[in-house]
Amino acid sequence: MKIDKLSETLTNTRAALLAERGVEGYWVGELSSSALSTATAVMALSLVGDPDDAELVAAGVRWLVDHQNADGGWGDTTASFSNISTTLLCWSALGLAGDGAAGAEAKAEGWIRGAAGSLEPGDLAAAVAVRYGKDRTFAVPIMMTCALAGRLGEPAAAWRRVLPLPFEVAALPRRWFGTLRLPVVSYALPALIAIGYARFVHRPPALPLRALRSRAWRRASKVLAEIQPSSGGYLEATPLTSFVTMALAGAGQAAHPVVPRAVAFLRDSVRADGSWPIDTDLATWGSTLAVKGLVGAKGFSAADRERVLGWLLNQQYRETHPFTCSPPGGWAWTDLPGGVPDADDTAGALLAIDLLSEERPDRDVVAAAEAGVRWSLDLQNRDGGIPTFCRGWGALPFDRSSPDLTAHTLLAWAAWGARIDPALAARAERATEKALGYLKETQIATGAWSPLWFGNQHLAAENNLTYGTASVVKALAVCEPRGAMLQSGTAWLRRAQNSDGGWGGGESAASPSTIEETALAIDALAACGGEREAIRRGARWLIVATRSGRHFPASPVGFYFAKLWYHERLYPMVWTAAALARVAAL
Repeated sequence: MKIDKLSETLTNTRAALLAERGVEGYWVGELSSSALSTATAVMALSLVGDPDDAELVAAGVRWLVDHQNADGGWGDTTASFSNISTTLLCWSALGLAGDGAAGAEAKAEGWIRGAAGSLEPGDLAAAVAVRYGKDRTFAVPIMMTCALAGRLGEPAAAWRRVLPLPFEVAALPRRWFGTLRLPVVSYALPALIAIGYARFVHRPPALPLRALRSRAWRRASKVLAEIQPSSGGYLEATPLTSFVTMALAGAGQAAHPVVPRAVAFLRDSVRADGSWPIDTDLATWGSTLAVKGLVGAKGFSAADRERVLGWLLNQQYRETHPFTCSPPGGWAWTDLPGGVPDADDTAGALLAIDLLSEERPDRDVVAAAEAGVRWSLDLQNRDGGIPTFCRGWGALPFDRSSPDLTAHTLLAWAAWGARIDPALAARAERATEKALGYLKETQIATGAWSPLWFGNQHLAAENNLTYGTASVVKALAVCEPRGAMLQSGTAWLRRAQNSDGGWGGGESAASPSTIEETALAIDALAACGGEREAIRRGARWLIVATRSGRHFPASPVGFYFAKLWYHERLYPMVWTAAALARVAAL
């Protein structure tokens, strides 16, 4: 397709993306600094109370004060709207460690009164409950943090507001967890153990249950240490690691073996400006996206591709994961020890390896792909969809099936179907039919799909239907190119295009166009080969917005978990490169 400055913008975008590579030849990227992460780290270090961390705490407090929103609240990133969870955590951190931050506290209290009705503990708990519903993964840690900071009144009353978590289940075989219907998602096990124990200490039950749970702590305590990665950071995530640390310190367990390793992680991951990111990095995820955006690029040499291929193959898990008991074969989002194999990153790795191995189709590569395909097939839920980490865990967010993960996995199965063992390929074909059935069931009446791992803060439900629909449309263009689902999905994308030619998160003028969402929509429509005028308008918007491939401001479109927002420096580049390459090929 001929569009003015298309070639120039694609060339510049690819050059910018190639310049982001590290010395090892892969992409590390940069996650946004997070007020939520910074607040939890400040709380954790303050409660542990090591004098050596006093300056880190002070720098974190200064960063929070400097990045308070004008309305008095905080969002998860510096580009995010204020929300109740992050504002309560920052307010708690300032109350515990923020000497001289009275002005920021007062502004925060004004925002909280407007959002929750008052500063009364009952109103705060109700506001948090409204945000998270039945999922306690983040609601309970927020209330625990408020209790530890004295924001919920006297301890005896405060800890009644922290719902109990069954830490003793950690003593049970991990394979039972899927049938227990736990009130937190699968990967929140460390928080369940530590926070559950802290609540037990502060609000112990009557005998004999108190004695039974006290004995269970011995085993749960060992599990907490066993699943801590060598980096000290659970999932490489500052919030999860901080919640565990503050729970233990607040329960009189500051000498627990987990705590010094967690503190070391927090010290290692703080940024020069005093802030912390939501996670250390998304190196594997970012690298697989970069590969897909650089196919055919002149500056991406055979030697470059070989280096990335070797690195990606080395990131595949070859042993059962100690945290989730995930079998070998999957990939995590990072090459760091706190990663956990998941569906999206496994699909991304399979697709990238397929693209990188065209000049090296040897048996080792195929064997790795077969292991990855088998891993994702074993993950498929009964409903035909693909969850994030664990099969069969239920309906809580990040454990249930989701259209975006299912679509990504479908593309990975299709890419390898002709190169893997015929019996495995036949199994993938059967699984594909089930997955297509799941996508049919989850398509919204308007023709869109709602994703799991991405959102849009401008929309009331915070759903990023553009991301979800674009993901599914790309998969259907390969797996069911003439079906009704694809037609209604592309029609929705066309209707969701903003008047300026770009896309936001859905069919609403309240959702402004972003580089990320526009690139994703263009890529999906171009994969189908139709909607030429919508593609042309979108590409023109993208060319202007990126200043012909020289400017890539990131938007907070990513969820980490439980509505915890982030943005990533690589996203505008990788998705623009992929979209414009597809348009140039039309």
